[in-house]
Amino acid sequence: MSKKTNYSYVGIAFIILVFGIIFIPKIINRVNQDDITRDESRSKNVSTSNAKEDNSNKSDLVYLEINGQPKKVPAFSFTNQEGKTVTNEDYLGKVYVVEFFFTTCPTICPIMNRNLVEVQNQFKDFENFGVTSFTITPDIDTPEVLKAYATKYGITNPNWNLMTGDETAIYKLANEGFNLYTAKDDSVEGGFEHSGNFALIDKEGFIRSRKDDFGNPIIFYNGLIPEADGIDEDGIPQEITILKEDIAKLLKE
Repeated sequence: MSKKTNYSYVGIAFIILVFGIIFIPKIINRVNQDDITRDESRSKNVSTSNAKEDNSNKSDLVYLEINGQPKKVPAFSFTNQEGKTVTNEDYLGKVYVVEFFFTTCPTICPIMNRNLVEVQNQFKDFENFGVTSFTITPDIDTPEVLKAYATKYGITNPNWNLMTGDETAIYKLANEGFNLYTAKDDSVEGGFEHSGNFALIDKEGFIRSRKDDFGNPIIFYNGLIPEADGIDEDGIPQEITILKEDIAKLLKE
């Protein structure tokens, strides 16, 4: 082998050595700082790895937004049918349905609660499913009265709390907290007017719902038509089926 060839090998070795001294530490440092671009095929639809983890189990149910912010259940504290204090924090980690009713209601409340009992029975094996029923006649509906009502309607879910307490706080919670209309009205049968809708709450305490055919959130679920009826006399379809479907979605989140 000629001296010229030896010099060539020596030159190449020297270049490789210089490259290693200068550039290898920089590459290692960038990897340690997570500054190397990942395979685009694995990350093109995800802004960050945390976003991917956070959204991996999210359903297609949307949030009710007020002024651009997701609407969260306001803080509440009332007494249930067992005489125990229950707050909104007791429902964190649970999917639950909210209604406003009263035990002496002669019209829509019996229908609503029979529908909710069907929902209860559908999810009887889920410890993280519940219902919250707020009475709008707390002066009548004591814990003892509510407990008797629960027995009458077959309410067995330990996370189904029938709540009583300060009347002003309950009405504010209904009308402002959930936007479920409630009012005293002597002109209607029973003396009170209230919404027949249900609100669906996710595990983090946000109001959720599916979208309608126009892409808008339905916000609430009609609780006045039994699932077996299909539609009412005005041609309005029942929504207990979709409520059950959407509860199942939230339980998986």
